[in-house]
Amino acid sequence: TEMDALGHSMAEQRITNVEIVLVLDVSGSMASNSRLVNLKAAAKEFVDTVLSSDGEDRISIAIVPFNGQVNLGPVLRAKFAVTDGPNVTNVDCVDLPASTYNTLAMPTTTSLPMTAYADSYSTTNQSTSHTAPSNTSYATIATANVWCPASSANIVRLPSNNATTLKSQIDGLTAVGATSINAGMRWGTALIDPALRTMYSQLITAGKIDSTWSGRPYDYTDDEAMKIIILMTDGEHFAEERINSGYRSGLSPIYKSTGDGNYSIRFTSGRPAKAGTNEYWVPHLCTSSNCTSGTDVSSGWKSTAWNSGSGVVQQTWPQVWSALRVTYVAWNLYGRALGTSSSTRTTAYNNAMTAIRTQTETSAMDTQLQKICTLTKNQKTTVYGIAFEAPANGQTQIAACASSPAHYFNASGLQIKTAFRAIASNISQLRLIQ
Repeated sequence: TEMDALGHSMAEQRITNVEIVLVLDVSGSMASNSRLVNLKAAAKEFVDTVLSSDGEDRISIAIVPFNGQVNLGPVLRAKFAVTDGPNVTNVDCVDLPASTYNTLAMPTTTSLPMTAYADSYSTTNQSTSHTAPSNTSYATIATANVWCPASSANIVRLPSNNATTLKSQIDGLTAVGATSINAGMRWGTALIDPALRTMYSQLITAGKIDSTWSGRPYDYTDDEAMKIIILMTDGEHFAEERINSGYRSGLSPIYKSTGDGNYSIRFTSGRPAKAGTNEYWVPHLCTSSNCTSGTDVSSGWKSTAWNSGSGVVQQTWPQVWSALRVTYVAWNLYGRALGTSSSTRTTAYNNAMTAIRTQTETSAMDTQLQKICTLTKNQKTTVYGIAFEAPANGQTQIAACASSPAHYFNASGLQIKTAFRAIASNISQLRLIQ
């Protein structure tokens, strides 16, 4: 009436396809207090721990470093319909329109303007006297202040399970620039969205991604897939600045003398009465307030572009921004040219800045971040958040983005290693019970 079958059972970790993206802050503040050093140690240990349990090549790890922008690198950037390229080596960021935060799919056919290689952050001296374009304090760009710093290291790294390669990429990260957590998270979510599956297939064919990852990113509804994003920042949003359309590419009205390096600018309309019929403003010839007020008209305005004798070249906007900060151009080539008093010069300067540059307030960036976090979490993606010695609002934003309070870590110093260890352990547990 009965039969006993002797046996035993044990918990066995299920083989699950796991897609992990590390979204890591590499802004300038990460250089302080050994933060970047501690992050690298923690992230490399995480890579070793997670991949050590993967004997079936089921776990992939991608890396999205971010500062004031996300540098896609040349391979990934080439897969999008980008415009207005600055043609600067290792500058491969795009300006994401606000609409991209309303959906998880990242458009590959929609035109996306590349981020101008421009310093719109550094200030200039608003003097009625001329400031030389070679002045390093007020005229030339500060490369640390451009919104997409040139880098071959701080670029998006496509999925891999090669621990040596991943750790080398982590070791190469450098700290520079501002903080756009929203952009980092937006590209992090894109790398695990199934809308990029066709692109991944193309990259596999091109040898840019290992064929092991064929079929990824998996559908959100795939029961055998687990998607994980780890978002880390030591800061909070810093107001974005972007160069507007019409000032990113193409010819500018600005000319540079080959001989002495001085600039002039042409105004075909909108000139002040002091210019008469002269269309070219030559700022270095205007050395006193007499020139800017109009009592010495002949000094600043000329009928042709300034030529010191060795020729003159009309500049493209990328050429202008690679040499001069935006505030210098707005003041010396617009404010001083178009204004005849302190107030009108200031107005002309402000008008030029508005025409050239757009700012996104941090509150809008916070909203964009939370939109994309919510969309991601609603699609069965686990989001871990690490606020690493971050200020109050940074902590608030990361905590709100995380999947739950249990997925949020507020770390200081070497505690970041503890946070990554806990996440690695949690991932192992999730694979066990999924």
